[in-house]
Amino acid sequence: MRKIKAFTALIIVFALMLPVFAYGKTYENQTDLGLTCKSAILMDSSTGDILYEMNSHDKLPPASVTKVMTLLLIFEAIDSGKIKWDDMVTVSEYAASMGGSQVFLEPMEQQSVETMVKCISISSANDASVAMAEYIGGSEQGFVDMMNSRAKELGMNDTNFENACGLDTDGHVTSAHDIALMSRELIKNHPKVSEFATTWMDTIIHKTRKGESEFGLSNTNKLVKWYSGATGLKTGSTGKALFCLSGTAEKDGLSLVAVVMGAPTSAARFREDMQLLDYGFANFTVLNGREKGTAMDNIDVYKGSEETAPTEIAGEFASTVKKGEASEFSEEIVMQDYITAPFEKGEKVGEIIYSIDGEEIGRSDIVTSISMEKINFFEMFEHLILKWLL
Repeated sequence: MRKIKAFTALIIVFALMLPVFAYGKTYENQTDLGLTCKSAILMDSSTGDILYEMNSHDKLPPASVTKVMTLLLIFEAIDSGKIKWDDMVTVSEYAASMGGSQVFLEPMEQQSVETMVKCISISSANDASVAMAEYIGGSEQGFVDMMNSRAKELGMNDTNFENACGLDTDGHVTSAHDIALMSRELIKNHPKVSEFATTWMDTIIHKTRKGESEFGLSNTNKLVKWYSGATGLKTGSTGKALFCLSGTAEKDGLSLVAVVMGAPTSAARFREDMQLLDYGFANFTVLNGREKGTAMDNIDVYKGSEETAPTEIAGEFASTVKKGEASEFSEEIVMQDYITAPFEKGEKVGEIIYSIDGEEIGRSDIVTSISMEKINFFEMFEHLILKWLL
């Protein structure tokens, strides 16, 4: 009997040591949306599930949707402490010469990082994008190297950036799939970007040797006005790219990224992006597991300074499902019988296994909420005495 128990315990421990995989999934398109764009994708930004796609890995010029990656690196530089919102950025002659969509920054003009982000997010300013690229990367090329490195980290295998703003140039390509990946990373981990991306109109103050002047900003993303629940994100258009859009929106706990590339007209890109979003909100919902930090049952401790240790959920779980198709969402808790001291806070001792209609869709780790030292001789003696007295 002891051998059977030991063998069973070994199997449980081995199972708990196996890696937990991401359960991002792709749904087959069952509806023809009649899109006229060259490629498109609809992704759940919380789970990474692909809800609809059309030619989503075709490598195409992205125009100013490139700036999603530029903004992502800016926000990451702020979060890391490399730069601050109130840092003053000096505009170089090169940055001021970008042309295309711009806010007409002048050489040697200084603007704060926050103002630059506002210009990029609202007015898709090429000059502000390159000025920030130089500020963070030392040069635009240095920043482009950072962009491509980050793209690889995100699994953007269809992507090669050649500049920080999206102007047409040979070899500057990405895909609808990859745009969705970087848009998801930006909107999910840096929600503050929505404060800028959903601002319809604003102003900045140019401060140059000629004096001060006010300049109006107008949002290029019409979803902000036209679509309920819109949270961003970025438009783009050039002669090669035609009309592109990464649109993000949130309703009823469902957060979506809809990407359209190569639409024939500006009106078509907005119409077809809204079609994708409507399709997602009409047909899908999100199932959520227990929240991170939720307290679970105590686990017995062997050779510890305490007899039991509290446990909790280590990470959150969510899965996108089609409305009406999930008749039973269930969970199974698998825990070790005990843990041996000493151990650190966050030691894995179990899992919650989530299933839909009996089919596993994901897991969350259960970990110790505290650290614990191994009991010493005197503490053990004291415990024995107390047990005997009680």
